[in-house]
Amino acid sequence: MKRFYLTTIIICLLTLAGASFYYHFWDKKQEDARLIVGFLSENDEMTANTFNFFLSQKTIEKEFPDQVLILTKTNVQEDETQEALEELIRNGCQILFTNTRSEKVKAFAASYPEVQFCQLSSGVAAEVKSDSNFHTFNAKNFQGHYVSGIAAGMKLQQMIDEGVITPEQAMIGYIGSFPTAETISGFTAFLLGARTVCPDALMRVRYANALSNFIREKNNTKELLDEGCIIIAQNSGSTGPAAACQEASLNRTVYYIGFNESMINDTSTVSLIDVRNNWDPYMINAIRAVITEQPIEKVVSGEVHGNDICAGFDQGWLEILGLNEDLAAPGTAARIREVIDKIIKGKADIFRGDYIGTDSNNMRIKIDLNDGFIENSNTSKPTFHYILKDVITVEKTSGE
Repeated sequence: MKRFYLTTIIICLLTLAGASFYYHFWDKKQEDARLIVGFLSENDEMTANTFNFFLSQKTIEKEFPDQVLILTKTNVQEDETQEALEELIRNGCQILFTNTRSEKVKAFAASYPEVQFCQLSSGVAAEVKSDSNFHTFNAKNFQGHYVSGIAAGMKLQQMIDEGVITPEQAMIGYIGSFPTAETISGFTAFLLGARTVCPDALMRVRYANALSNFIREKNNTKELLDEGCIIIAQNSGSTGPAAACQEASLNRTVYYIGFNESMINDTSTVSLIDVRNNWDPYMINAIRAVITEQPIEKVVSGEVHGNDICAGFDQGWLEILGLNEDLAAPGTAARIREVIDKIIKGKADIFRGDYIGTDSNNMRIKIDLNDGFIENSNTSKPTFHYILKDVITVEKTSGE
């Protein structure tokens, strides 16, 4: 009898051990079968741009709960780019989303043809070749700036109509990161949107010369406010401008407009509207393309130029984070919906009007916007880089 029980116990233990091995093996096999997705950024989530870029990770995990594993590398400097990419690939990454201005990503991609490299084109040349594993993408950011500019213009016009300010005081301040086409395209579209409803609106611009520098951006904002700017907008990476506006509001009327990060809950007494890039449509479909072994540009919807793609409100790549109805001028929400609908239908000619622009790199080159300008016509990287005469003043750059 004792021998029987002993045999039974041994059999049970062997069965349990076998089952344990089987399930551990199966779990490992399942884990190994997952698509490993890498994220690389030259900043961390303290900057609005990177924070917004990484938001898509949560959507990816919901969309592919058992199919995808995400790895991230942040604060990757230029000379660390190759090492960081090599580490992600050693860990099994088969598709990489990079938010960096480094040209090294493109060169590195050639050494790993089995891996798909998808780089935000804000700081690099768009990839027009269609037979490469290196891809570029970007949103039509000028559309978002144009729409938020309309909210700013409506507020300024309301203040003029109510006698709070004179038409000569309708001044907008703008904090940019660097004097690049991306920044210039954005603040130009912003002002053009504002002037559709407030033709007296003018703009003063300061560059922070940094992707994210809280103190510098805050100080630049204070200086613009001291010069009489009533509304501050930005495409820089810190919350410095929002903080400066919040502090200034204790003594004067000032409003703030953000990009890629909602500040309405934190600065509800000054924030009018926030707009963001939504990278979900691109990243979700790029991953789906890899899983189904299809070309990325065949699966992602947008305007395709070789291995480069862009889209705007039409494909959900831009969205309104929030409109502060307590501060916005009456009718702002309806006007914004109307304008977005026109943009989606291709009926909004944003870069057109009675303006002369000067090339930011060569003062001898001019552009007449009566002839119009089509942004992102053949590349996802913004190309408008003209300063509009008489309506936009670029002031000192931080670090000068």
